[in-house]
This record gives sequence, structure tokens and C-alpha cells, in this order.
Amino acid sequence: MTVNVEILEKLERKITLTLPATVIQNEVNSRLKKLAHKVKIDGFRPGKVPMNIVAQRYGYSVHYEVMNDKVGEAFNMATIEAKLRVAGQPRISEKEQSPEGEMAFDAIFEVYPEVKMQDLAQVAIDKLHAEVTDEAIDKTIEILRKQRRTYAQRSLESSAETDDRVTVDFEGKIDGEPFDGGRAQDFQFVVGEGQMLQEFEGAVKGMKVGESKTFPLAFPADYQGREVAGKTADFMVTLKKLEASHLPEVTDELAKSLGAVDSTVAGLRADIRGNLEREVKFRLLGRNKQAALDALVAHAELDLPQSIVQAELDRMVQGAREELKQRGIKDADKAPIPEDVFKPQAERRVRMGLVVSELVRQQSLQATPDQIKAHVEELSASYEKPAEVQRWYYSDNSRMAEVEGIVIEQNVTNYVLSLAKVTEKAISFDELMGQQA
Repeated sequence: MTVNVEILEKLERKITLTLPATVIQNEVNSRLKKLAHKVKIDGFRPGKVPMNIVAQRYGYSVHYEVMNDKVGEAFNMATIEAKLRVAGQPRISEKEQSPEGEMAFDAIFEVYPEVKMQDLAQVAIDKLHAEVTDEAIDKTIEILRKQRRTYAQRSLESSAETDDRVTVDFEGKIDGEPFDGGRAQDFQFVVGEGQMLQEFEGAVKGMKVGESKTFPLAFPADYQGREVAGKTADFMVTLKKLEASHLPEVTDELAKSLGAVDSTVAGLRADIRGNLEREVKFRLLGRNKQAALDALVAHAELDLPQSIVQAELDRMVQGAREELKQRGIKDADKAPIPEDVFKPQAERRVRMGLVVSELVRQQSLQATPDQIKAHVEELSASYEKPAEVQRWYYSDNSRMAEVEGIVIEQNVTNYVLSLAKVTEKAISFDELMGQQA
């Protein structure tokens, strides 16, 4: 079969498909006959419905199905014959004029691009490294102590301070009118932990039990409650209860309660160090992987198949709608979500996927079974029952596909870093973990 491929623009191609009309009609008749044995129509016994009635009722839908199937088969055969890698779904339309006894169709589609990569030896990349310090361990222990703190009621003469737990009643109004979420009774929070807006916490600090106070509070423009974002409310707050927090001492007893291997403070610190080192390793892998992939994509030339970009845009918009639903937004399915907001990210994802796939193909960087197994074991190592976590991964193909994708990306990262001009760069533990002020 000779296939004539017309180049329209960049990645866009067009081919013409022709099918004998008799092939279409014969297949339609065959399917209608099979359908006649199964359909149920009032007034006729099963299998006894006349063919003209079956054709009248089901002919259009069967003809549509046959056309889709046969045109799809012809398209697949033509692209295989022409050795084309089709990107996305083709747009197929019937031609107005066809040769006698035939039906003709135009198929317009995109092909995958040629990816041209620069010599990686000319690419400069900063490779990060970080250490788990004693200070990082101390901070983690402090967090664990706070999770197990207790509270004791303070005297009536005491004033609310940072780290105190307060119980308050409050009511807010905007232009004299209450608003949703602006009123609560017996509401508890710990002063200084950021649970409330800074102006609210500032008003409560220094108050005594039984005291009431009114104050203005300006909601940030990006506040999650859109109905009050950017507005100023007048609040009245009454302090009903004041409790001081008490942190447990760092002792072997605390270490035991936290499940330290040998129930000692030294054992607790060793456990924390091991956990933090695993977390640091994964974060460094993630940061260095992103740097390598960004450099790889930045030094690759290719045209983007718009059909794949559009498919990615559709997925991202649908994901945004699902997020709106989870947040309880009414009519999330109808909410206007402009695609332009997501287009740069969609194009970047598609570009990244095409470049990485091409490098994997060229350099045989596919994930091996041993690599996948080692990664699953590493992911499960920090859990109390690693074997159960491993079974959880192996029991689901989609989870294993995610693991395989991560391993492939790491193979690509290692390959890029092995060739590029790499500069080692130290960063602090806090910077890596995103804890900088």
C-alpha cells in the first residue's frame, strides 16, 4: 500500500484514506444480523425481529461504529506503512467527493518531533549536598517534645503569653454584619504558633481571664476565605481560659515513649539522625534531579505537538476542578478556569517528557527490576513494618509504575551529571528542608 503523506506545518501531517463502500456496507449488514438475534422489540419474539425493523432502529448507530472502526484500522495501517509516530488523536473528516464505489477521508494529525540535544559536556549544573547537624537533631527533638506537651491552668492574675494555650469566644463583623466563620465559642489555640492571623494573636497576648477586647483585623488579599479577603473586620474576643504549656524533659523515659531502639536519649538521637539522613537524601535527590532535568531540557531543541499539550491542559484543568470540588466549591464543574493559566506548565511538562523519553531510548536508561526493587525497599525502610509497605507497593500496578518512573528519572539524572560540568554546592539543612525564616 502506497501512502501519500502531506506536510502541512512543522509536526502536522495529512493523509487521505480510501475504503471500498462495499466493505463498509458488508460489515454493517453483518453486525445488524448479529444484533437481530439479541434485540428485544415489543411485539416480536427474541430473534424474530424483521431485518428492516432492526436496520431502521439501529442502522445509523451501527453504521457509525463500523465507520469509526474501519477508518481507524485504515489510519493505523497507513501510519505504520509510512513509519510515522503519531502524537495525539487524529482529526478525521469525510471528503465531499470520493472515487466511485469508495469512501474517502482526510486524516490530519501530528507526529512526534525530532529531539536535538546539545553536547552535555558543555552543560553546567550545581549539585547540592547537605549534612544532618546536631542542631537539626535538637530541633526535631523540640518538635517531638511539643507534640507531647501538657497544659496546666494559670492563675487569674496571669496574662496570655507566647506558648500559652488560650480558650476564647470571638465574633467578627464587616460593616456591622456577621460573616461565615467569623464567630466561635470555646475556641482553643496556642499563642505564637501561627494558627490565627498575627493581628488576632497580638490582640490576645496580654489579656487576662474574663477580659474582653475589641480590635480591627485586616484580612490579607490572598486570604483563603474569598468573601473576606482584602477586607477589614471588627472583632470582639473574650478570654475564658488560660493554660501554660509544659514540655517533657529529654530523658530515657521520653526516648522509650517515642519508640527509640534502645530506650535511651542516645538511641533516640541516633534514630532521629537516621530518619533525617534518609529525608535529606531524598530531598537532595529531588533537587539535583530537577536541576539536571532542567538543564537537559534547556539545552534541547524540539517542536511541541500541540495535541499533546492540549491533552495535558485538559488534565490540568480537570485536576483544578476536582480540587475545587474537594474544597466544597459549588458548581465546580461550571467554574470558569482559563487554560492560559496552565499553558506554560503544560508545555513544560510535555517538553520534559519528550526529551527524557528520547534520552532514555537513545542511551537505554530504562529501569531494571533490581533498581525498582531497591527503590521500594528504600522507600519502606523508615516505616515500622517495611514488609507491609513493600507489599502495598507491589499490590498495585499504578504505584509500581510511579516507582518505575522515579527510577528512570534518576537514571537520566545520573547520566546527565556524569557528563555535565558539575559544581558541588553546600546548602544548610534548614535551607534544604525549607525552614529558613
